[in-house]
Amino acid sequence: MADRLAGSGAKLVEGIAVIDKEAGWTSHDVVAKARGVLGTRKIGHSGTLDPDATGVLVLGVGRATRLLRFLTALGKEYVGQAVLGVETDTLDASGQVTASYDMSNVTPAQVVEVAKSLTGEIFQIPPMVSAVRVGGRRLHEIAREGQEIERKARPVSVHRFDVAPATEAGIYNVVVACSSGTYVRTLVADLGIALGGGAHLRDLRRTAVGSFTLSDAHPLETPQLLPLAEALRDFHSLLVDEALARDVSFGRPLDVDTVGLDLDSKGDGPWPVLGLDGSLLAVYQPQGDRAGWIKPVMVLAPVPSA
Repeated sequence: MADRLAGSGAKLVEGIAVIDKEAGWTSHDVVAKARGVLGTRKIGHSGTLDPDATGVLVLGVGRATRLLRFLTALGKEYVGQAVLGVETDTLDASGQVTASYDMSNVTPAQVVEVAKSLTGEIFQIPPMVSAVRVGGRRLHEIAREGQEIERKARPVSVHRFDVAPATEAGIYNVVVACSSGTYVRTLVADLGIALGGGAHLRDLRRTAVGSFTLSDAHPLETPQLLPLAEALRDFHSLLVDEALARDVSFGRPLDVDTVGLDLDSKGDGPWPVLGLDGSLLAVYQPQGDRAGWIKPVMVLAPVPSA
């Protein structure tokens, strides 16, 4: 049975909730709390945010949980602080100190130059305290047992890594814009190593997931639900009339010329398909075996009655 707001008896509980996560909460904790606040169990999140980190966490509620896989790949933006001269076992301020270095001779110009070298297409080794699965187990589960295993470096994209001295000596404010799957903790740790010592991250705050920013975010206690169509606002949308909406509701392929889609300029999808009222009907992708046609990845519109 569809989830409905307690006491309303009519209003469907579904959509996108952009939460400003507090420190000390895991992403799982936020989902569990949101289930109680919104009165539905059908809630998920689009990407883990560390317990000590704060900021933007996008939740999918009701049918929007089906759309979260498209949000996971969106770029992320963060602010935080790099603490030069101290390494920790978690690469952030929550861990135990494992090494200290005298880096008092490092200049701001050197820090800026090294940060530049860590932008673009780079490779990162996921930290042991991450949710990456190796051999069917998450790395942080293995780390809690006191073990460390070999991890493969993974390609990521760092679009921006700005650094500027903070008021405290050896502390630098950082701004990072990066691809999904980038670990800012690892980026800061690599910065310290490249400067001839070590570093760790503190006060991490995620400021954006795609176009979802802190200006969209609300406290967990008072979430605001955005319509399903808002979940895919970072993608090129297709508007269809009532006749085509019926075809979409049946999951039929669409001719790109009919819907006015230029495949050369609009990439490989996915493309949200909207009705004339702006509601999300379906999500389409290229139909590889049929040039000039696109097919549904998922259909959300009900099949209209005859």
